[in-house]
Amino acid sequence: MRAAQTTRSVRIHPGNISSSVNSLFALALAAAAFCIISVHAAETAPSAMSAAELADRMDASSQGSALIRTKLEVQSPEGGKRVLQLQIKQRRTKTTTDLVYKVLWPDEHKGEAVILHQDQGASKGSIIVPQQPVRAIKASQMNEGLFDSDLSYQDAVENFFAWKKQALIGSGTINGVNCQILESKPDSSSVSIYAKVRSWIDPHRFVPMRIEKYSSSGELVRRIDITRVARDEKHQPITTSLTVHGARKKRVTEFNGARIDQDVNFTDADFTPAKTSP
Repeated sequence: MRAAQTTRSVRIHPGNISSSVNSLFALALAAAAFCIISVHAAETAPSAMSAAELADRMDASSQGSALIRTKLEVQSPEGGKRVLQLQIKQRRTKTTTDLVYKVLWPDEHKGEAVILHQDQGASKGSIIVPQQPVRAIKASQMNEGLFDSDLSYQDAVENFFAWKKQALIGSGTINGVNCQILESKPDSSSVSIYAKVRSWIDPHRFVPMRIEKYSSSGELVRRIDITRVARDEKHQPITTSLTVHGARKKRVTEFNGARIDQDVNFTDADFTPAKTSP
């Protein structure tokens, strides 16, 4: 992917938050996967879009590169609250995704990192712990939690808006926002731990307000809710906070973004253990 030559920094302030979203991303990043997604869309009345057109629009919105600083909080009855400050490098194109999640704080976990890569539907990754050999993430481990959170490795790297099977199955309201519900299913060219994904999408801003992921038996495995939408310097919507509920009951994971540098010019080396290790 050809990145822009300039880097745009976005500091997230409470005063910039859209009042219509006060509650996941998801991503959005969404959505996607989510992680945090920069959404480029004008807030005008949408024309009638097919499922494929809406998915293409969401797919295009997620593409680009960014350097993100965020706070990860995991709350559970057993362990109380666990907090990590993370730096995230992300580079997303039409066909590939590269991610690095690196712990900045607390000191006892500083330097721990996860590297994820997806190309043509297949995912792989590595786990870095200082003073230990680099460990590969096997395909059978992609459903495990990122830093033992409720967001799986697959959730972070997967782009279900690029799947070929897309259908509009209705509408719904999330936190006062009228959304179209898009159902995405993997085909033979897409490797996923999920059988289908449903996204509640704000059709004016093209922001996923909720994402639900289901197993082959129809069980809801993971729900991601966008909880905060802010604006970048061009007044475009950008999701900054999300919550994740997974299979472990009474646990919740929150991501709260603090700073996003957009259009960062990364190289392939930036997503390798050699470049990531302390």
